[in-house]
Amino acid sequence: MSMNGKGTEALARTHALEMENREKLRLTGVSDVSGFDESLIVLSTDMGELSICGEALHIDKIDLDAGLLELRGRISELRYEETTAASSLWKRIFG
Repeated sequence: MSMNGKGTEALARTHALEMENREKLRLTGVSDVSGFDESLIVLSTDMGELSICGEALHIDKIDLDAGLLELRGRISELRYEETTAASSLWKRIFG
């Protein structure tokens, strides 16, 4: 079996979170930043949309090609929204 470069694109990136004292957060598996300000950062990840709420939030490092994002601030909430799966379920139920 030959590898022509397309095989690596088909593999899903690992999504992981590493938080230190609710002040620093490192994420992998990030594909897009939908929006951000000092109190809310909204990300698209391989596991769904992730909203990070807090105070004085600041993105320190971002590399979407590698799926990496690092931020700091006072983190108060992490919330996932799985819009695709939920809308698909509603479509199956209510047609």
